[in-house]
Amino acid sequence: MSRYTGPSWKQSRRLGISLTETGKELSKRPFPPGQHGNQRKKLSEYATQKNEKQKLRFMYGLNERQFATLFKRAGKITEGKHGENFMILLERRLDNLVYRLGLATTRRQARQLVNHGHITVDGKRVDIPSYLVEPGQVIGVRERSRDLAIIKEAVEATISRLEFVNFDADKLEGTFVRLPLRSELNAEIDEALVVEYYNKLG
Repeated sequence: MSRYTGPSWKQSRRLGISLTETGKELSKRPFPPGQHGNQRKKLSEYATQKNEKQKLRFMYGLNERQFATLFKRAGKITEGKHGENFMILLERRLDNLVYRLGLATTRRQARQLVNHGHITVDGKRVDIPSYLVEPGQVIGVRERSRDLAIIKEAVEATISRLEFVNFDADKLEGTFVRLPLRSELNAEIDEALVVEYYNKLG
């Protein structure tokens, strides 16, 4: 399955969650799009589990294969819960951390910055959005890209950052300080349902 490239606000309304984690998508119309959007049907157990998986997949912008591969990788981590380990791996993706640092206003924009070679890790250019950053590594903006308007506007628009990253606005670089705690991540996601979904698939 290919990556979703349609309207993100409509997708947020369909899934009933703010995929940008700002709440803007649901502030005016907190119901699914379409003629019968505000007449929600009760979902089956399987549909509920699949819906939760889709929330997480669309939030981080992964295609189905990438998502399933990372889920399997999380299952090989011996410590902690499978679902929480999976969410931590999603947070460690370079495109996500570029977004968390405030170098982009959306994860989609962050992915584009990485793909186009504007981002460095420990001073070396990395153009792979799925690159998993280790705690202590420094994420920055390539020298020739520091005057990009979209980066400057994103940094100026960022009000706060999560505690597992720190950021130096003058240097346009930040550090992935530590692995995030589950309490710091989206409380609207029930990762246990995602685990149940994949367990049923075998």
